[in-house]
Amino acid sequence: MIRKATEKDIQAVSHIYDEIHTEEEAGRVTIGWIRDIYPTEKTAEMALQMGDLYVLEEDGVVVAAGRLNQQQEPSYAEADWEYDAEEQEVMVLHTLVVSPTIENRGYGRAFVSFYEDFARKHGCNYLRMDTNQKNTRARQFYKKLGYREVGIVPCTFNGIIGVQLVCLEKKL
Repeated sequence: MIRKATEKDIQAVSHIYDEIHTEEEAGRVTIGWIRDIYPTEKTAEMALQMGDLYVLEEDGVVVAAGRLNQQQEPSYAEADWEYDAEEQEVMVLHTLVVSPTIENRGYGRAFVSFYEDFARKHGCNYLRMDTNQKNTRARQFYKKLGYREVGIVPCTFNGIIGVQLVCLEKKL
């Protein structure tokens, strides 16, 4: 079940962030995130305050989360988007996370499917998102789901300096 997050979900979402940081620090994954910089508990709290944090819950446990809104990252202005969409026609997925303790069960795919349905329901036919160039696993995942890489933009991303931000796009 995917639903809008509540205050009680913040700890669970933050725990997933910490699990991913631990996996990266151990060298088991390469995401490009840095503990205590991004994402943090404050990242989840801010998303909750903005009203755009969603969680995927399985048997009462939050196993995935992400933000859905129409706010394009400032760096997106540098990308060579295939579609010249108006801002109100674009939905963006931010900070999609799945607990590494239960990955490969289709939760990421389910969340992206929810995102696409959410966009349709809000009149947005153009989907955008980003990932770090280092995150080859996410890049392959999004490609399988029909997202096209439109460019790589060098930037400082959420406090992380020197990010090569891969911008992805899909038209519904």
